[in-house]
Amino acid sequence: MSMNTGRTNDTYILWGAPLSLYSGKARSYLIKKGVPYRECFPSDAVFQTRILPAIGFFVVPVLEAPDGLIVQDTSDIIEHLEARCPGPVLSPPAPVQRAVAMLIDAYASEGLLRTAMHYRWSYLAQNEPFLRAEFGRAATASRDRNARAAAAAPFMQAMQAHLPPLGVTPETIPAIEQSYEDLLDILDTHFLHHPYVLGGRPSIADFGLMAPLFAHLGRDPHPAALMKSRAANVYRWTERMNLSGILDGEFADIAPSYPPGDAIPETLEPLLALIFEDWGPELLATAERYDAWVGRAPSLSSGTIVAETGDRQLHASIGTVRFVMRERTVTCAGRVHALWHFDQAATHARMLTGEARARFDALVRRTGGERVMAITLGRPIKRENFVLVVA
Repeated sequence: MSMNTGRTNDTYILWGAPLSLYSGKARSYLIKKGVPYRECFPSDAVFQTRILPAIGFFVVPVLEAPDGLIVQDTSDIIEHLEARCPGPVLSPPAPVQRAVAMLIDAYASEGLLRTAMHYRWSYLAQNEPFLRAEFGRAATASRDRNARAAAAAPFMQAMQAHLPPLGVTPETIPAIEQSYEDLLDILDTHFLHHPYVLGGRPSIADFGLMAPLFAHLGRDPHPAALMKSRAANVYRWTERMNLSGILDGEFADIAPSYPPGDAIPETLEPLLALIFEDWGPELLATAERYDAWVGRAPSLSSGTIVAETGDRQLHASIGTVRFVMRERTVTCAGRVHALWHFDQAATHARMLTGEARARFDALVRRTGGERVMAITLGRPIKRENFVLVVA
């Protein structure tokens, strides 16, 4: 999704911030792709006068090209640059590897948002001094400590208010934390043997995981300490993902390429099983809610914004959904972007044919994902003018 600001720059500009979950995903891609860029914060006057009006609501990251073209949403940023910039190919050409990478990216970018927000805001006593400084530097260009704290306060309060809509409650926190600890254990084993998700070269799966595992879970004091003590190989991977180049001295014996023969590392199968078990119920509930939403208006025109309120917004919802995760009932907003992101992966998987389709289906069966991967939306969703609409 793109638009032009009408100004020119000497390089790419990443409008983002270190504290931003999705900025971490885009930044890591730019570094690994070798794209020259500079990062500017939303406190910059140019963001307020040119970027924000063009998009229509506050959001980071936004990529601004040298010719003034702006691209929003990390998936669109990566797709845009992958097609236009030289450098290492960071999209697996093999069909099964691509399907798996897209699924992991969707889970990491959307399914782990609840986890990332929980560890940031439910442990505020441990995180608050760090967060106050981080939000302050993103909110104002002032160098005055008190001015930064004052500017940070309303943003921090707004972010904390997202916990109930995300389903973070005293009842659900044990399930959220157990799922995350299991994820750390699975990834720690994988990154003991492989530098990246798909072997020797990063892909959209790695960049997707960088969204929650860097800014929130790898930098905020409480979850960062948990990651370092429980999953040191995961923490080392977050460092590797912010280093230029593909090769890493720790894995000097591994070629900087995806596994031959469209193979999937066996250490990823427990990750896929966790995705289907822990994210699957939410996807099924949200898809059911979406189908009911479009079903109430069979003549819904193409281009209708997918949101219960019908207006342009960053975190659009189609109402409340309920599902069970690890024996805990979660009640949360039906997040449209999560459904759209998953559907991109599911649509690619449905297009597989022949031997690739047989191998992918067998992988899904082994990891318990048949019901989830069978999700098909009653009406497709697409991105248009920076929001999600009915296709």
